Amino acid sequence: MAQDEGDAPEHQGRAQQYYAHAYRLAAEAHDPELSATALRGLAVQAVDLGFRAEAVQLGEACVRYGKDIDNARAVAYYEATLANAAAQDNDRRLATRHLALSESAIGRSPARAGGESWAAHYSPGRWAHESGMILARLGDLDAAEEHLRLALDIHGLDRRRTRAIVLADLGGVRLRQGDVDGALTAWSEFVDCAEGIRSVKVHKAADDMRTRLNRFRAMPEAEELRGRAALIRAGQSDGWVG
Repeated sequence: MAQDEGDAPEHQGRAQQYYAHAYRLAAEAHDPELSATALRGLAVQAVDLGFRAEAVQLGEACVRYGKDIDNARAVAYYEATLANAAAQDNDRRLATRHLALSESAIGRSPARAGGESWAAHYSPGRWAHESGMILARLGDLDAAEEHLRLALDIHGLDRRRTRAIVLADLGGVRLRQGDVDGALTAWSEFVDCAEGIRSVKVHKAADDMRTRLNRFRAMPEAEELRGRAALIRAGQSDGWVG
């Protein structure tokens, strides 16, 4: 929650302290799944802050703690963490290897996760979203679009905030493919879905979309989307939506 408050040093510093403390407590309690989950939080934060080498090291530690866990969904969760960090570090070989391991694990996971696993929320739809963005980072845009559409159309997503972020990412991938109409369609759905949501990640997605649409100011559809995105970014919404 502290991490999601924004990029200010006090928020990120507090988040890092919580993650590190959680890791220490879990390691002392010999709880490998919680240890791996805390390390994943640190790895994701390192990626977001641009510390790529540190993110890879944390991702590797995350995988080590999770390797003997008898929970395929958790294994997929941790393998994808390392794949994402490696992709951000432009290490294609490492990213591809661990993305494949993550895919194999998610394929073995039950349709519905039971128990109290920390990875219970990591559904096939969430896996498809994360994998799509890893593939986009690696330059495989066709596979990235396929995975993002898989997340949206086949597995579905259980929260409007998550669905909005996937739609924003899909628009960005389509624009990189040269599919301007497809990007506008995805971004229009993103704006519809994001209405009423207050979220740092959704606001960042709206900012990114508006910046990328600057070159299409002559298109009325693009200008309309820029205006609607500005309202989202300004926080003119009806309240918090999970």
